Parts: sequence; structure tokens; C-alpha cells
Amino acid sequence: MVKNSFIPVISQETQEKNSGSVEFQVFNFTNKIRRLTSHLELHRKDYLSQRALRKIMGKRQRLLSYLSKKNLIRAQKLINQLNIRKSQIR
Repeated sequence: MVKNSFIPVISQETQEKNSGSVEFQVFNFTNKIRRLTSHLELHRKDYLSQRALRKIMGKRQRLLSYLSKKNLIRAQKLINQLNIRKSQIR
């Protein structure tokens, strides 16, 4: 499991200034999702981690849908930078 595999999208200055921004929260959730995914590859029957993964994915999805409603260009730019799939809106 790799703990410090952060994506070099947001610089250190931006992280310190905008820690409450939607982009930063999505960035943190994406890192947590990747760490949990690598953990679950080793421990397939860790059901608590599976539940945590689903909860974090739901939070990230809600933030991305909020951002796409407010500013679609920022949302698409963030999705491309983080290399995540665009969700299907119901």
C-alpha cells in the first residue's frame, strides 16, 4: 500500500489556502479511494473497508455533481486532471 502517492495537480500553496474548496475535497477523496482500493486488492474480505470506500465514493460523487451544477467547466477540468470517470447522472 502506497501512502504518499499524491497526484501533483494542486500545489502546496493552493492546498494550504483552499483546503475547504470543492476541488481540494474531491482531490482528498480521490486519494483516499485509491489507497482503499489498493488495500482491498490485498484484503478482499475486509467488509468495513469496502463500506468506507462506498461512503467516500458517494461523498465524492455528491461534490462532483454540486460542482457540475455550479460550474461545469471547473468540474470537467477537475475530472480530467484527476483521471476519474465521469459519473452517470440519474
